[in-house]
Amino acid sequence: MISVVSTVESVPSDTGTSSPSLYQRFRKVFSRDLLVTLALGQVLSLLVCGVGLTSKYLADDFHANTPVFQSFLNYILLFLVYTTTLAVRQGEENLLAILKRRWWKYMILGLIDIEANYLVIKAYQYTTLTSVQLLDCFVIPVVLLLSWFFLLVRYKAVHFVGVAVCLLGIGCMVGTDMLVGRQQGLGEQKLLGDLLVLAGATLYGTSNVCEEFIVKNLSRVEFLGMMGLFGSFFSGIQLAIMEHKELLKVPWDWQIGLLYIGFSACMFGLYSFMPVVMKRTSATSVNLSLLTADLYSLFCGLFLFHYKFSGLYLLSLFIIVLGLVLYSSSSTYVAQDPRVYKQFRNTGSQPVSDLPHLGPLEPSVTYTSLGQELEEDPPVRVA
Repeated sequence: MISVVSTVESVPSDTGTSSPSLYQRFRKVFSRDLLVTLALGQVLSLLVCGVGLTSKYLADDFHANTPVFQSFLNYILLFLVYTTTLAVRQGEENLLAILKRRWWKYMILGLIDIEANYLVIKAYQYTTLTSVQLLDCFVIPVVLLLSWFFLLVRYKAVHFVGVAVCLLGIGCMVGTDMLVGRQQGLGEQKLLGDLLVLAGATLYGTSNVCEEFIVKNLSRVEFLGMMGLFGSFFSGIQLAIMEHKELLKVPWDWQIGLLYIGFSACMFGLYSFMPVVMKRTSATSVNLSLLTADLYSLFCGLFLFHYKFSGLYLLSLFIIVLGLVLYSSSSTYVAQDPRVYKQFRNTGSQPVSDLPHLGPLEPSVTYTSLGQELEEDPPVRVA
């Protein structure tokens, strides 16, 4: 009789533990990792805001239209810090060893990154700021598509909902711009400017997906060192061909010098910090976080350029952050085939063809937008 009573009394206790409370569900969604991810993304947005503000001052107040020279300064800083770091390393992580294995791949990636920066900055001379803000979001579907086919990332419905909510937020911000009449940057060749933005966004998406692959599977320092090497070389050639006359027209003084230094510092910080965030999250999550950069630029413009304020801007910020939370609240997984990484590593290990062909490979690695859920190098299971 006693044993029966104790069994009956234990049932409510088990039932209570099986259904989590509202507080526990809230803690599961808004975890420490999610909050850290959101904070890191906003640091990147603030750096992008700094890049935009210094570029605006240089172009509007001092008529210094030098997008290639500005990028060249950043690549030189990357070369001095990260390429020299690779040069003094020993073994397989040495600069010469990396160049011997995959120099042409980094050369192509460097060219893509250079032209992405150039096209988007150049577009401001032809189209409106509103058009740039809208069309620059094209990088997000590009990253989603490339991640699906080349990184084998598989998304859930909540991820697409999160992306849609973020794009709704940026659309709300652009609509507010039109209502308050903030339409800087009108140009005579608007179609050309819009096409430049779309081309630049496509190249940005390609560069970001490659960056995610490299920093998660190779090395952050290797990526930045190679960008510094090839970026400074090819942007230097482009600078000598296209902008040497523009540099002579710049009215050099201490103010312009400080603006170039500020731009270079923000750009160098963005390039150095983005791989850290991307290794923890993903290229898609980073680009969604960067949508708030336009809002930070706006808030700075309220004081610096006397923009008109509207409460709809705060609504836009809330919608974008809500989309980020939705995207980051659920994990994505990678249907990992071991042959993928060998295409880039070019290692001389045992060929994958020796694996037993017993059936299709199951997903073996699980990414989330907050990091990896499994161990660093999980075994590949063959069904």
